[in-house]
Amino acid sequence: MHINFNVKYVDGSAAEAVASVADQVAFEREHDKSIATISTDFRLSDICWLAWHALKRRGATGDPFDTWLERVDEVEIGQSDMVPLETVAPIG
Repeated sequence: MHINFNVKYVDGSAAEAVASVADQVAFEREHDKSIATISTDFRLSDICWLAWHALKRRGATGDPFDTWLERVDEVEIGQSDMVPLETVAPIG
């Protein structure tokens, strides 16, 4: 499952970020909450953190989160293939 982001910077440049399973697990570990809370308890800081982590993981930024955030103008959620857990069929 992936969550896609479009990041626009204050200098007019842009980047696409794809939060993969690795980024989503890092989110859960860092914030001590389920990735599913993004759809039920939307927080811009969570969305920005995921986009930043995805960019950092692939080497598109080396900035710490807060430094990166100061350069960001907008983060949009793009198409996603994330399926709510309650719709997934049980295994077995």
